[in-house]
Parts: sequence; structure tokens; C-alpha cells
Amino acid sequence: MTKDEFIEAVKELGISLDEDKLNLLEKFYQILIEENKKINLTRITGKEEVYLKHFYDSLTLIKAINLEQVETLCDVGTGAGFPGIVLKIVYPHLKVTLIDSLLKRVNYLNDVIRKLNLKNIKAIHIRGEFYKAQFDVVTSRAVANLKKLLDYTMHLVKKDGMFIAMKANVDEELKDLNLVKYHGEISKIHKFLLPKENSVRSLVVIRKI
Repeated sequence: MTKDEFIEAVKELGISLDEDKLNLLEKFYQILIEENKKINLTRITGKEEVYLKHFYDSLTLIKAINLEQVETLCDVGTGAGFPGIVLKIVYPHLKVTLIDSLLKRVNYLNDVIRKLNLKNIKAIHIRGEFYKAQFDVVTSRAVANLKKLLDYTMHLVKKDGMFIAMKANVDEELKDLNLVKYHGEISKIHKFLLPKENSVRSLVVIRKI
């Protein structure tokens, strides 16, 4: 996905990107590639692949929830900063918390935050199940099996808030899912194909009740 294709694709998601946001995304890409030489952040390094599989894919969260109406968001197992840093760049009003269990990645994330001069965003070195806070929206992208994810995430969701799991094909993982234990219910499951390569994506939206 070229940069121009990315701009057009996100327009179809209802997102308009100004030059400042595009410049921040480009700078984020450059930092990611440079730091990836030092620590293992991603196998995806080609620019067009990053724009499709990391940047665009992160923004597909908008298919499940109107982020303009969200104040606080937590990204559990954020890794190289997807979707959390991309969401912060595009929706600067969000108060974002990034959680990751690897200190090297957290140091990298805080370096990205500093270099991009992002405000109201922090990266914390902790496992999701041990963190204590509550958020309007909690998300996690390609981290673990859905059953395990619930242990990492649901205690972080406010009442009437949402946990949105960003997954590939999720049909098998939905079987025998005990949501009562977590005071949750599936609000919707949004399935779609990633542009260009047509790989399956699923957004599983679980509301805290």
C-alpha cells in the first residue's frame, strides 16, 4: 500500500489525515525501521507493508467504535506500538496507555513518544493482568488466544466500556467462551478483508456489563 493508497483507504474508513498527521506517521515509520535494527520489533519492514499491515490495520478499529467519542484507551501487548501509537497520532485527543511485558520495547515506545512529541500517552512495563486502572476502550492486536486475552484485559474495562480484540479469523476462538466470568457480552463481531492482500480480519467487541 503506497502512501497515496493509504490516504485513500483511510478516507473510506471516514478518516481524513492532514499533513501534520501524515508527517508524524512517516517519522514513526523511520524510527521503527531504525530501532528494528537493534531490537526485534517487527518482521514487517517494507514501507508499503508497514503502511498496510501496521498503520492501516491499526486504524480499522474505527470500524467497531467511534473514537471521536472515546476519552481513554489502553493498548495491551502493544509491541512496536500498534495500534496504540497510530491511534494517538490520528486521534490526538485520546489519552492512551500502552502496556507491554518487555522492557526493551517499552523503552523504545517511550523514545517514540518523546521524538514525536506526543502528549497524554505513556508506555508501561507490566503484564496486562497485573495493571490496575480502568478505561473507556481496551484493545489488543494479535496478542493471544481470545480466552487468555480476557484475563489480560477485561478488568481494565470500565462498566459500559468496550474491549475490542483485533484478530484474524476468530471463529474457533469464539467457541465455549465464558464471558459471564468477566461481566462481559459480545456486542458485535465485525469481519472484513484487509485491502490489497485480502487477508481476514475480525474485530470482536465485548461490552462490560
